[in-house]
Amino acid sequence: MKRVSTVTLWRQACAGAILAVAMAAGSAFPAAAAEPRVDITSPNFQPMPIAVTTLTGDERLAREITAIVSADLERSGLFRPIDPAAWPQKPADIGTAPRYADWRLVNAQALVTGAVTVQPDGRIRVEFRLWDVYGEAYMEGAAWVTGTDNFRRMAHKIADGVYKRLTGEDGYFDTEIVFVAEKGPATRRIKQLALMDQDGARLRLLTDENRVVALTPRFSPVAREITYMAYVNDKPRVYLYDIETGKQEALGDFPGMTFAPRFSPDGQRVIMSFAQGGNSDIYTMDLRTRRSQRLTDHPSIDTSPSYSPDGNRIVFNSDRGGSSQLYIMNADGSNPQRISPSGSARYMTPVWSPRGDYIAFTKQAQGQFSVGVMRPDGTGERILSTSYLDEGPTWAPNGRVLMFFRQSPSDGSGRGGASQLVSVDITGRNLRTQVTPMDASDPAWSPSLN
Repeated sequence: MKRVSTVTLWRQACAGAILAVAMAAGSAFPAAAAEPRVDITSPNFQPMPIAVTTLTGDERLAREITAIVSADLERSGLFRPIDPAAWPQKPADIGTAPRYADWRLVNAQALVTGAVTVQPDGRIRVEFRLWDVYGEAYMEGAAWVTGTDNFRRMAHKIADGVYKRLTGEDGYFDTEIVFVAEKGPATRRIKQLALMDQDGARLRLLTDENRVVALTPRFSPVAREITYMAYVNDKPRVYLYDIETGKQEALGDFPGMTFAPRFSPDGQRVIMSFAQGGNSDIYTMDLRTRRSQRLTDHPSIDTSPSYSPDGNRIVFNSDRGGSSQLYIMNADGSNPQRISPSGSARYMTPVWSPRGDYIAFTKQAQGQFSVGVMRPDGTGERILSTSYLDEGPTWAPNGRVLMFFRQSPSDGSGRGGASQLVSVDITGRNLRTQVTPMDASDPAWSPSLN
């Protein structure tokens, strides 16, 4: 995939056009009107009504890009795109600035316009503008020139721009999800690595179904690489997969490993747990030298380590207290401290938020599995979903959304047991199933593609 080139930001040009409208309108403009803002922390939160008008220019691309932008914003749960049948202006008639009063009649708080044009060299120029309807002001705009095969990414970048300006948070639409695609009977399950855009589009299989059983993929934070685990001759082996080239290399065989390694924030190391001498402990490996360092040495099971965003601390789960609980230690393995609350529940698969403010986890209690979050000091536990089996959370790069997999129970003959991907906001709202053509488990969210 070609990298996207940002060619212009036209804030100054648009600001001049807006200024001319303001001067003509005079006192009709609201004084110091506040920009629209989505407050996702409000207990009475309602999605913001927004009009995403069809881009002008190339008809086919304009229609597809607009649909993707609208779907991204709606799926976030923070926006309610207004039905095109209610639009008071045709996109081609909007011109320099919209007729704000008309858009207020349909309760649009924000308005997205734009264009997609085919350049003489065959590439496309995609541009958008975001307007504050009640404040009668231009808010944001950008343009990109790229290949026609990149039109989906351009749509996601528009949605990211709108999301960031209206929420104050980075968007997460120009990202990918890697997961384990599953099919076949329970006794002969075929498991392959699959990669797709965060909205489920462009799904492709990365590994051969006849070679290995792929498990627990993880993204590098700095490169287009994935680690995953596979069983070769009944032994767990860790691979490093290059997404751009399709090449992969083995990092080594690790007897007793049950989860693939996670990358350090700088991408120079991986952290993992595996058993030596019948005891599971946590290790790091320098990817440049392939040298390993042992971090824990305890007669318990220490597993599922995850770095904090600054790389200074590690969260993991351990049964050193009698049952599986969450602990935090320094990056060198010193000063381990339990953070999960006391009680009979078991805590597993912790993952530190990219923002550093929360740790996501799987919780087992009363015969069910839940996905939740808590602060790194163990306070503020919040359960986001509960079912027969909700497990394996992964963070969107903005730290506001989680994805995990949900498995249904099977009957006595082995029927059922389907698994699917589910996303949820960290407030617990907006629980959504991500449709895939096959069973899906163990998702991992990529960094923003940029």
